Amino acid sequence: MSLFNFWKKEENLFADNITVEETRFVVLDTETTGFDYDNDRILCIGALVLQDGIISIQNSFEVYPEQDHYDTATAQIHGILKAFVIQRPTELQALQHFLAFLGDSIIIAHHTIFDVTMINKALERNGLPELTNKRLDTAILYKRTLIKSHLFERKDHYTLDDLADKFDISKKDRHTALGDAYITAIAFLKIVKKLKDKKEMNLNSLFR
Repeated sequence: MSLFNFWKKEENLFADNITVEETRFVVLDTETTGFDYDNDRILCIGALVLQDGIISIQNSFEVYPEQDHYDTATAQIHGILKAFVIQRPTELQALQHFLAFLGDSIIIAHHTIFDVTMINKALERNGLPELTNKRLDTAILYKRTLIKSHLFERKDHYTLDDLADKFDISKKDRHTALGDAYITAIAFLKIVKKLKDKKEMNLNSLFR
């Protein structure tokens, strides 16, 4: 398949009548021991279901996989200590629970590539195939809401704190996996509203 045809195919991933509201999204965040894909490990995966414009708090997911790698430098950021949870599943068990929760939903995360790559590395370690779910990045989507003007200075990268400040979202549980997933979910809803205000939108348009 040529590169041209590949991108043409990606322009319409879903039927045009599929709306954002009816789609099941899983908004996720990972807390890790560091940022090295090969050597660091996942401390926690937090995820929420977002559907019909509603963040389903009661249908949330949080798991602290058992792991040996521990970095005291990152503990003060996410507050997760090695003995924080007494009974923890193995990494394999944690991943299996997460995959069952995720299903075929579309993944939403802030700087999605990091979280998905960390999860894929863990899946690879445990002999499981990598994620094939479609994914959206709130850092990228947010840029589409900004005014294009030489009078407005745009940044190359927008942090989750930037979005929380912009949309007046509480950062009370910032730097916990489930807390960051919640902030990301609210930010996504705010972004979608702004994009809808600019023009008519369906699910396909989020991937363009």
